[in-house]
Amino acid sequence: MTTGEAKELFDYGSWANARMLAAAEGLAAEQLDAAAASSFPSVRATLAHIVAAEWIWVRRWLGESPASAPAWAGGATLAELRTHLAAVEAERAALLNRLTDADLVAVVGYRGLDGTAAALSLGKLMRHVVNHSTYHRGQLATQLRQLGQAPPATDLTRYLREAR
Repeated sequence: MTTGEAKELFDYGSWANARMLAAAEGLAAEQLDAAAASSFPSVRATLAHIVAAEWIWVRRWLGESPASAPAWAGGATLAELRTHLAAVEAERAALLNRLTDADLVAVVGYRGLDGTAAALSLGKLMRHVVNHSTYHRGQLATQLRQLGQAPPATDLTRYLREAR
């Protein structure tokens, strides 16, 4: 992967996350927190997980290893999640702007939330983060459908066509 490809993938992720946040903002409060049979108990909790995970990974790439999700992830409003996500995206963009293609093959060591040591190349970790958020946006699409809402299209090909 090149830095250009990494930037494009994260631009896609930002676009798709913004579409999901906008869809969630159209829900009534009781829908936002309605019980969902999924990895996370509600639309709000799933969005918070996406934002918190992206925060955790940026921290890891900067040499930190958070032992837990940030405190704000537990009860954030959609506006707060949008603010936290914007901060993560800005910090990640600054990091990407400093990187070279050679940096993407460097191995990054980190600890999982359970304390287990792990290491992979930065490029592979970056692909993981984009994939992780895509996975949970798929869950959000199902949750929105269960609430009677049409989820936004967030396919990579849709983004690429619109980004032209």
